[in-house]
Amino acid sequence: MSKPFAGVRILDFTRYLAGPYGTYQLALLGADVLKIESREGDDTRGQLADRTWAERKMAPSFLAVNGNKRSITLDLRRKEAVEIVKRLVVGADVVWENFRGGVMDRLGLGYDALAGVNPRLIFCAVSGFGQTGPEKTTAAFDGKLQAMSGIMSITGEPAHGPTRAGFAICDTIGGMTAALAVASALFQRTHTGRGQLVDVAMLDAALAFIPGTVSEYTVAGIEAKQIGNGSVSRKPTASRFRARDGYLVLAVLTEKQFASLMKALGRADALEDPRFKDWPARTANEPALREIIEAALASDTPKSWEERLTAADVPCGSIWKIDEIVRHPQLEHRDVLQTIDSRYGPMRLVGAGFRLAHGSPGLDREPPTLGEHTDEILNEAGYGPEEIARLRRDAVI
Repeated sequence: MSKPFAGVRILDFTRYLAGPYGTYQLALLGADVLKIESREGDDTRGQLADRTWAERKMAPSFLAVNGNKRSITLDLRRKEAVEIVKRLVVGADVVWENFRGGVMDRLGLGYDALAGVNPRLIFCAVSGFGQTGPEKTTAAFDGKLQAMSGIMSITGEPAHGPTRAGFAICDTIGGMTAALAVASALFQRTHTGRGQLVDVAMLDAALAFIPGTVSEYTVAGIEAKQIGNGSVSRKPTASRFRARDGYLVLAVLTEKQFASLMKALGRADALEDPRFKDWPARTANEPALREIIEAALASDTPKSWEERLTAADVPCGSIWKIDEIVRHPQLEHRDVLQTIDSRYGPMRLVGAGFRLAHGSPGLDREPPTLGEHTDEILNEAGYGPEEIARLRRDAVI
């Protein structure tokens, strides 16, 4: 069975992570994504890589979000390149970009210009702050958005100050939000027959992913604080605890779970201790309770405790490193990690985070080399071999 977005063509002008991550989601679902790059290529092609991958312009950070795409190089400063884009727009469903506000308009490739070429076109603009408001032309990057959205203010230990998440969370949130927005616009077009501008602000998307934290303040006036490895439940037994040679995370939130935990730790006597008679008492005496729990956990490793506590219906989890989780047998049944043959040998990359009974997302094409499909795409647009050769001589492509 065909994938959900088979037959949908996306002109992908995006760079770095937020934009390519979004277009990658639809590429996994069958969309024909044409990655339009400068002649130098997406900056991530040479990012965070050893010398070998950098020289190939195929850094892991690029490979991670560009599978199933085709690459064409264009110098958008050239009038002929703009005309090529407009010819491609005639047969496209979506244009997707993440330049700073106003850049596409200055190139002659803004929504109004392209909608005149194709009224059914969906134009997705991803930026830090959106296409309206006083910050619309302000450049943004993941760290700035983590800081500005409030995410850093609620992350980490109070003693260490605001802390950045260990990955580009605002970039990926922005990309996933854009994918949902474009899918929504495509579905709406089946009713209206019209395209539209899709305006995605990464700051908006970040706030939309912490609604509980925001509404605690806007509704009840409660300002969130850093709680380190604690839980938003504020329960003292929902946190990270030291075990032998590592750490264990507990998510003990109910009376039944607390009783099961104490019994599994061999400390059923603590259930009779007035300091731990209920949640208010446990919270008031958290240091003493933590001492009891960690003294028991010190007798074994996190993974051993995970097995024992899980068998006792105590919610918990050991902390896995990336090199461990990618070998977990559970992943073999889920297809989230997919191996694809590439010019460099077998390549294992992350796919979609879900499966469908019919037309599941999947990685079918290795990430493209820079400009790999330029001739192919131009030929599909009606350009002949001699014309393509001239465009290359003139450094348009």
